[in-house]
Parts: sequence; structure tokens; C-alpha cells
Amino acid sequence: MFRRRTPVLLTAALLVSGLAGCSTPAPAPTAAPPAPPKATAPAPRVPAGTAPAEAFAVGVRQLKLNRGGDRPLPVTLWYPARGSAGAAAQRDATAATGRFPVVAFSHGLDGRPTDYQALLTRWAAAGFVVAAPTFPHTGKGTDGSVLDVLNQPADVSYVLDKVLALDARAGDPLRGRLATDRVAAAGHSAGGVTTIGLFTTGRDERLRAGVVLAGTGLGVGTAFAGAAAPQLFVHGRADEVVDYAAGKAVYDAVPWPKAMLSLPRGDHGRALLGDGAALRVVSDTTIEFLRWSLYGDEAAKGRLPASAARGDVAVLDDRL
Repeated sequence: MFRRRTPVLLTAALLVSGLAGCSTPAPAPTAAPPAPPKATAPAPRVPAGTAPAEAFAVGVRQLKLNRGGDRPLPVTLWYPARGSAGAAAQRDATAATGRFPVVAFSHGLDGRPTDYQALLTRWAAAGFVVAAPTFPHTGKGTDGSVLDVLNQPADVSYVLDKVLALDARAGDPLRGRLATDRVAAAGHSAGGVTTIGLFTTGRDERLRAGVVLAGTGLGVGTAFAGAAAPQLFVHGRADEVVDYAAGKAVYDAVPWPKAMLSLPRGDHGRALLGDGAALRVVSDTTIEFLRWSLYGDEAAKGRLPASAARGDVAVLDDRL
């Protein structure tokens, strides 16, 4: 399903320095299997289809997961629900009718899923189920162990195991509502490292696409592996934590269809995921990318340039 390898100590040290400022180092990551296979020739994308045109109401629920008994992974699930679109997310609301792609989202250091709810609820309203774990050592209120980021790709794969299984679980509110063959990973900052790792050292072959927000390849490398999976990178040129050039270097190494949304005045998080014009551009562009890569909606791909063309807020390098 996925494979993971332990980076060399020098790479781990660089990860600490590259994401320093809001956490402290942890012990070295756990042992891991051999390196994953190299990237293959492009595989067939998801079958052509049409993403939902209407906006959904949004439901939210919590899952209590624990990988191996010592890695608690509480998960926030946002999903399309019945009701009036535009209202605040309703806890345990009835899921909308349909089968919806799944996006696993990874937060940044000292973060939590709710920090990103302005973006993630927009994804859910557009027809995606978002599964966002809180990581045991990099979440808000934890020990802030930055090196534990290297263990997080395996956490995300475990979360996907459990979330996708809900589609067949008798009595579960999401039974029959998950498109288990249409799955993507996304993440911000250290969560961007985690996401890159899911396509390199910890390749999860279920993933059809990735969205990397202000991420870097430190610790997980750029040896993209397995079947082709389109990638969308988003990075602010004024990022004060993860240098823009570091994100661009990973983007340049992606061997598959890809695009990069650059925000000329975007910093590491506030302008990137805060309210206002930048959030609208990031939201619209990521939604169109996910509609294309997970629903097979070619019209959404055609709308990508327009979604990013908002004055001097963003520039899109489109190689999809």
C-alpha cells in the first residue's frame, strides 16, 4: 500500500532548521522498509465525469483513531451534507446523496485542522470529503517535535485506511457516500512535507493527486514514485518560513502533470490561508484542480487559469 524509508541524519537536521521557529526536535523517526519504486509512465486518470455544479451544505464529525496504540490521531471530517448551502458546518449533519472523492489534509507545525476550516469547508461544499487528522507530536498543544513530521505520511495512510472503510461499514453515516477510488492528499507547511512524502518515501498508491501548500522536500526528498498523480503547488514569494525557492525546487522535480500557484505578496500562512483575495484565489484554484483530478472534469481543468487570474494576487504556471 505504501512504503517508507528513514532519511539520513543530515537531511533530518536540515528539516529541523528549515521548519524551525515553532517547535523543537524529536528523536529520529521510526525504522522503515526499503525505498519505493521510481515514478512510472503516466497511468490512466480517473474516468471522465462532471463535478457537482451546486454548492452543498457542510457537515462535520469527529473520529478517534490511534495508530499502533501510541499515536493518537483524532480526525475531523468535513463532508457534503443536506441542507442550505452557505451555512456554518453542522455537526453530524446527514450526508448529501452521492459518492464523493476523499481528500486527506495535513496541518502545519503547532496547527490543528480547524485552523484551515475556511478553506476545507469550501472543499466540502464543492463536493469533497475532507479527512484532517491532528498529529500526535506536531499538533497544537503537543511537544512540537519537528522530526516526527517524517512519521506522518504513515499516519495519513492509516487515517485513509480507516476513513475509506466507513464506506462499507453498516450503519455509518457515510456508508455508500465515499468514492474510495478517487483520493487525494493535501497539506500546509509541515503538512506539505507530509503530503510530498506520500508521493516519495511513503508512496501511497491510492492517491490520485496532491496539493502542497507552502511545502518543502526536506526529509522526504523528491524521488516521486509510482503511478502518475497530478500535483498542485501553492507558495507565497514572501514566505518567511519555507523559502519560495525550496518549494519551487520540489515542484520542478515533479515528473507528472503539475501546476504552481505563486502569490507575489503571500507569506507562509496569513496571506495564503487567511481571509480575503488570496484565500479566494487559493480556494477557487484548488477546487478546480480537485474537480479535474478526482472527478475527471475536463471543464474544471479549463477553468484553472481563470481561477488564478485575479489581478496581481497570483500567477499560475500550468503544466497539467
